[in-house]
Amino acid sequence: MKKAVAARKSGAREADGASPSELIDGRIKELGDWRGQMLSRIRGLIGEADPDVVEEWKWRGVPVWEHDGIICTGETYKEVVKLTFARGAALDDPAGLFNSSLDGNVRRAIDIREGEKINEKALKALIRAAVGLNAAKKKPAKKRPA
Repeated sequence: MKKAVAARKSGAREADGASPSELIDGRIKELGDWRGQMLSRIRGLIGEADPDVVEEWKWRGVPVWEHDGIICTGETYKEVVKLTFARGAALDDPAGLFNSSLDGNVRRAIDIREGEKINEKALKALIRAAVGLNAAKKKPAKKRPA
């Protein structure tokens, strides 16, 4: 059975004309190993959890997923793919996915190493919780005087 894939919403185009989604595609292809496969899988799970997610490319090459603010980033290092939640310290993590950046007051991260499995259900729940947290902090539009 084929899974439905959410259409990717992308932020503003970069100076070279590439969209953030195209740049993320390029990063996945460039990695060409388990890290690219993992980043691709995470990207898919984020899209499944939040079909309205917007992909961005920030800080000279970091994939970022946003909805009413940053949900998380997807950084790749030699030994890990790091999924950093911008407001992770404010999220409940009953499955214990957060295993990195645990000392800070704001962010939390999930370091995924080669061969590790992702608890997809728990990760999607964490994504949805982050979206909910962002939506709750969103300021209502100011009303203009009549």
